[in-house]
Amino acid sequence: MTTNISRRQCLSLLAAALFGRPALAQDRNWPSQSVRVIAPTGAGSGTDIIARLVADKLSHAFKQSFIVENKPGANGLVGLDYVVRSKPDGYVLTLVTSSSTVVNQALQPTLPYDVTQDIVPISLIAAAGSHLVVTPDFPAKTLKEFVDLARANPGKYDYGSWGLGSSGHLLMAWLMSQAGIDLHHVPYKTVPQIYQDLQGGRLKVAWVDSASSIPLIKSGALRALTTSASRRGPALPELPTFTEQGYPFDADAWFGVFAPKGTPDDIVAAVSAELRKVIASDEYRDRLDQLNLLTYDYRPPAELRKVVAQDLAFWKDLVEKNHISLQ
Repeated sequence: MTTNISRRQCLSLLAAALFGRPALAQDRNWPSQSVRVIAPTGAGSGTDIIARLVADKLSHAFKQSFIVENKPGANGLVGLDYVVRSKPDGYVLTLVTSSSTVVNQALQPTLPYDVTQDIVPISLIAAAGSHLVVTPDFPAKTLKEFVDLARANPGKYDYGSWGLGSSGHLLMAWLMSQAGIDLHHVPYKTVPQIYQDLQGGRLKVAWVDSASSIPLIKSGALRALTTSASRRGPALPELPTFTEQGYPFDADAWFGVFAPKGTPDDIVAAVSAELRKVIASDEYRDRLDQLNLLTYDYRPPAELRKVVAQDLAFWKDLVEKNHISLQ
């Protein structure tokens, strides 16, 4: 049987075939040039450390450079906004945390993007807790002593975090609500800036990430009072969790790799497959232990999408119940 098809019909069918299918890489040799991995934090932060570790592994796997580019500011908003606006061609990825994604979204629902829609999940990489640290000369040596001291001196103490709306900011707001204490928030642009002021004597209390703080805690330059993680970190097994000290809390801060919305499906799948190998390797897990990070089993993109939605709901509930705002 022969069917006659006009030239216009032929072009229409071709267009449908080209544009009606799922997104696929236009560059079949991807990556044929360097891939930028945006870290929405400053150099030397926990996110930056993990981003460089992951970028190195992907560079070896794909035989092409994966280069970390730091874009700090506004608790990750600057870097994430850049990613959302980037061309979705596979040459821009990002390594972000729950703080710079779901925590921001929970506290600022009018953001110019939606983390559940405008970035594509690729893989969960690791998890951690934030550390509440004080300087060696600070009177409190435990979380209980800290709460007692703050309760007896309302409004006396400042504390630092890596920005308005950061998980450190929300964690302290939550603790203040639970314990009936009052401290003044000093937001910083990056975690290394917090360390500078802690060591320079301009700040006594802060929330910091659990990876970059390890050398300072182990050397005695800082004293850690608690971790917000669901379990104790491998590099600091002596540091108790919030829950263990009478303040039930169960939300790990995760690290994940994402891409701009519209990034071709086969690129997402290729990166996710390589990250699955990385996560399963003993070398990677040993390195996470050294960095005091918690390991996760591989989660495919669809499962990471569920994690984002579930954690967004958790933080929205925490913000609402504790009347937390940026004001």
